[in-house]
Amino acid sequence: MRPILERYAPPLYGTVILPRLGDVASAEDVLRDTLATVVEKIGKFTWQGRSIYPWMRQIAINKVFDVHRQSKRSRKLADALAHELPTESDPASHADAQLMADEERRVHRERIDVALGELAERYRTALELRLIQELSREDCATRLGVTVSTFDVVLFRAVRAFRKQFGERGAPADGGHDGA
Repeated sequence: MRPILERYAPPLYGTVILPRLGDVASAEDVLRDTLATVVEKIGKFTWQGRSIYPWMRQIAINKVFDVHRQSKRSRKLADALAHELPTESDPASHADAQLMADEERRVHRERIDVALGELAERYRTALELRLIQELSREDCATRLGVTVSTFDVVLFRAVRAFRKQFGERGAPADGGHDGA
């Protein structure tokens, strides 16, 4: 296994990972995660008459996408927090706006807590690990004692169940659909 990793790590890093991330530290982390996943899943690799490199490349690309999704979530959170911070222009109106924003967050947090409370424990745990603690899929799977593919299915079902619970509680009185 080591010769395969040594042979393909440099092209994965130099042509797939680093160009897509542009950050050496992140690229090194993704390469490390990619190689760990290759070692973990090598038993699932099926020879199709060509090099193992395309399979490894796809794993690397998926890891890069995970980093971009994480970065996007972090930027959205930072942007949302920046919009909620008051400016110096009108302290009175900002105090009112801050009170309204705090109340809105409290109401949404209560709705989220109620919806999470209605879920099966496994679904609730999957959501908390992946979306709140923002652990990697691999770490989440390990904590749940399942494979990564099984975790992906559990998370998909958990999100669907959460949307159903959250949507039912917040559905408009006219029966309209909010797109969730």
